[in-house]
Amino acid sequence: MRPASHDPANNPGHTQMFSFGEAPDHGHAPQQGHPAGDGYTAGGTYAAGQPPVAPSGPRLHWKRLLSGIVLRPDATFWQMRDHSVWGPALIVTFVYGLLAVFGFDQAREDAINSTLSSAIPFVLITGVAVVVSALLMGVVTHTMARQLGGEGLWAPTVGLSMLIMSITDAPRLLLAMFLGGSATVVQVVGWITLLAAGALLTSMVRRSHDLPWPKALGASAIQLVALLALFKLGTL
Repeated sequence: MRPASHDPANNPGHTQMFSFGEAPDHGHAPQQGHPAGDGYTAGGTYAAGQPPVAPSGPRLHWKRLLSGIVLRPDATFWQMRDHSVWGPALIVTFVYGLLAVFGFDQAREDAINSTLSSAIPFVLITGVAVVVSALLMGVVTHTMARQLGGEGLWAPTVGLSMLIMSITDAPRLLLAMFLGGSATVVQVVGWITLLAAGALLTSMVRRSHDLPWPKALGASAIQLVALLALFKLGTL
């Protein structure tokens, strides 16, 4: 009878060699839809309470970030899911808030007919109020996503939701500044941009929190209702 094969690597004083960075599941193909090494478990979702090991991609420059939200939303949300966007979010939302005054008929008349010394504080206060409102709405969206089982980070979710709110309402706001908020074409564009905001928010929450789209839409529902009441219907 032949003696059993003996592996010298298992002898005392010997070690078995592994490739540098080899994972326990080395050799298995990454799950479709997720790049390898992104911190996902075999089920394709975050481990509970644990962020991914590495960001999903490098931080985008603010120009590519803003254009990507419009032109490449799904890829942009995936790449920025682990990066905060406070700078672009606060600046864009504040500028949007400054212009929002002129998108409502009565507010525009009050600003135009008042003196410069009183109009400037009014416009600045409105800009700050819009930023705070967008921030709170983003926090609500993030909280709802976490309640529905999401595991995303709060800073990217809130910042991206602020950008989505401002960018999608820009076409309606520009028309309202010249035609008035009650014009029919402005109202039609407002409903179209609300649908666009809903689609982008759903995509962002789905990517940021690894939720199926029905739950992602549900997490965005409160923010969409708030956008409708505050800006689209002119009740700011």
